[in-house]
Amino acid sequence: MKYDSFFARSFSKHEQKKLGIGAFVSCFILAATFCFLFKPEIRHFRVVNVKVSLRGSPKILAITEEVTKPKKPYFEIEQEKQICNVLHPRADLCEMNGDIRIHGNSSTIFFVSIDEEKNNSWNIRPYARKGDDRAMDSVTNLIVKKVHISQQIPICTRNYTVPAVVFSTKGYAGNHFHDFSDVLIPLFQTSRRFNGEVQFLITNKMPWWIKKFKPVLQRLSKYEVIDIDKENEVLCFPSMTIGLKANKEFSINTSESHYSMMDFTRFLKSTYSLKRKFAVRLKKNADDDQRRKNKPRLLIISRSRTRRFTNIEAIVTLARSLGFKVGVEETRENLAQVAKKVNSFDVLMGVHGAGLTNMVFLPENASVIQIVGLGMEWVSKEDFEIPAMDMNLKYLGYKISVNESSLIQQYPLEHHVLKDPPGNMISPKGWASYRKVYLDQQDVKIDVNRFRGTLLKALELLRS
Repeated sequence: MKYDSFFARSFSKHEQKKLGIGAFVSCFILAATFCFLFKPEIRHFRVVNVKVSLRGSPKILAITEEVTKPKKPYFEIEQEKQICNVLHPRADLCEMNGDIRIHGNSSTIFFVSIDEEKNNSWNIRPYARKGDDRAMDSVTNLIVKKVHISQQIPICTRNYTVPAVVFSTKGYAGNHFHDFSDVLIPLFQTSRRFNGEVQFLITNKMPWWIKKFKPVLQRLSKYEVIDIDKENEVLCFPSMTIGLKANKEFSINTSESHYSMMDFTRFLKSTYSLKRKFAVRLKKNADDDQRRKNKPRLLIISRSRTRRFTNIEAIVTLARSLGFKVGVEETRENLAQVAKKVNSFDVLMGVHGAGLTNMVFLPENASVIQIVGLGMEWVSKEDFEIPAMDMNLKYLGYKISVNESSLIQQYPLEHHVLKDPPGNMISPKGWASYRKVYLDQQDVKIDVNRFRGTLLKALELLRS
């Protein structure tokens, strides 16, 4: 070509080699100048090492590439979240992942942190009835300390590979209602997700309480509970929850939990191997034979000291005349026996009180009849009416008249106790005087003619 012949005539071979190398170097300098002036995003470019030799053949020109990779730190550093929530109205709760050390009998828990900015500490009473001083005063105060890794920290003497949950069996534990509302239901919400791979650490441990609920505890954890108050060693865990998740009285608020109250009752029925899943369903046009075979079963919870039925025989006679097979129990037996007994009934009836807690063992679609004494409207709704519906049970409330209350024999008709009983929630300070009058001094004499309609409604619900 003319272009090539021109260079061949004008320059020697040695000069052509120099021109070629010079042109390449000039292009490289121009490219580097461009990058410097316009500053393109460097992270998308590879680093190029160029070695140029001006001696010998241009074939020795070498270009090598090294891809730069980000250097990883020795450990991943994540921004630490707030580990303790002390603002929830029902229970304080700490949730930690990392290096957690608990020195049991000193009631101190250390969370070893890489955060140098500040050390924090919290006082946690691991029982789910915050704000009730009477309950909380008996619960051990645990000190949770967030400390930097460089500080003096107790050395681990026992290491665990499973998470831990710390809670108390004090407070009102021992009252059947509070056993479920304050401990068992919150414990289920807190630990069920671990599928048994969790260690329970108990403060204020009461051996009889552990024995009573052993089937439930063993179903939630594969390991023997540890009495942390008696531990002299330093126990170390990769994860720990201090306190229990609680958000509703004797129930579960599904907006704050992965579980529902029906999940809890099904868990209980499975734990105690209860056979009946659903209450009896009555046929509307059943003949006499079918009625005899499918008689609905009514369990009346009796009480021996307070809030007693003073005419229990008349109530039983009425119920039987309407077609119920009736049982009367105080339910103070072994819990496994109580569970099986309650599960065999279709309707549970009782004056507001701890015995109604056993509705957790009823088959689905069964009915609960709560006898609401004077002054008990608000507490009856919170404690049993709302929870019953959360359990997929049918609920009937029977509000007694003044004439059905034994208080009429203790106070004149114009007295405020009878004329103006409390309709709204009582403050903690006023609870003692409220309890003394309306819960401890009140018995019930049911007007069977008036009550007849409630039992007929219960039968109707079993047909729906």
